[in-house]
Amino acid sequence: MQPPPTLPENTAAIAAVLRQLSPAYAVTPLLDLKELAGRLGVAQVLAKDEGRRMLGSFKSLGGTYAGLAALARHKGIEIAELVAQRPRDLPALVCASDGNHGLAVAAAARFAGAQAKVFLHAGVPQSRAQRIAAQGAAIVWMQGTYDDAVDAAAAAAQAEGSILVADTAPDASDRIVRDVMAGYGVIAHEVREQIAAAGGAAPTHLFVQAGVGGLAAALADGLRDLLAPPARIVAVEPERCACLAAAFAQDRVVRIGGDLATAAEMLSCGEASAAAFEILRAVGAQVVTVSERELEDAPNLLRGAGGPATTPSGATGLAGLARVVSEMDEPHFALSAESRVLIVVSEAAVNEADR
Repeated sequence: MQPPPTLPENTAAIAAVLRQLSPAYAVTPLLDLKELAGRLGVAQVLAKDEGRRMLGSFKSLGGTYAGLAALARHKGIEIAELVAQRPRDLPALVCASDGNHGLAVAAAARFAGAQAKVFLHAGVPQSRAQRIAAQGAAIVWMQGTYDDAVDAAAAAAQAEGSILVADTAPDASDRIVRDVMAGYGVIAHEVREQIAAAGGAAPTHLFVQAGVGGLAAALADGLRDLLAPPARIVAVEPERCACLAAAFAQDRVVRIGGDLATAAEMLSCGEASAAAFEILRAVGAQVVTVSERELEDAPNLLRGAGGPATTPSGATGLAGLARVVSEMDEPHFALSAESRVLIVVSEAAVNEADR
């Protein structure tokens, strides 16, 4: 009997697997934005530029790794062997997406020679759908919200015998959701190495955007023992789709209503991931919600202070930081002129991502 495959269980190993797929999985820059720090009145702002990542966003770390890991487990082989052999009898990969996760899952299918089907809700821009289709995936358009697409993708995967590569689930122990977050953990691994190599002081605060919460949870888990006092972890989400804030308020994952329309299109979701919520609650994370105006202003603030071009989704962490800075005397976040803040620029500006 063939022994079970040994899939990577740590972020360094996951990073190595992804780098074997493409040089575009190389380490992304950690920018020291001195002008931005000066404008905000804090000691330092470090920005991890995930727009330089494969496919133009951090999502390529999670969706692609999780999709390939699931296919490799199905065949009982390693990921490298899967990609080299491209077996013909692979099941399809299925997911729901606001845009970037579907692109990452479609890429996983392309690397392995499998089929992919991505469920998109009507609010997803055509430009993002076209990028997914260019990876070879079939697109299924849905009425309703992202959460409706999540439900439809799960039902389709079960009915068709496909593999659901979800970035959110009501089961906190869902293996694939945790694989997605493990992929995002590569960012934390790189940040730790970059700060150590530069000989810099550790950040005191992490401000990171949250849709279903996977990125925020992965960074919280990977950096909580690195952060210097007061070691605050702040998840930031749009006021119009504040599902994580709702979960913290009720101490359980809940689905919020409304059309969830927001300028931060990649964060348009009404129900947090149970696995992500479990981690964020355990580390004592805080939540900040931001207005549409603040979301729209954040990319301009970033670019005007020497940072990379991005979208409102990509700059949502900065929007939250700017919100808290405007209320600097609020002791709840312990932000001061001595604070060193880490943010994540989670995607390139759309026209820059099409490369």
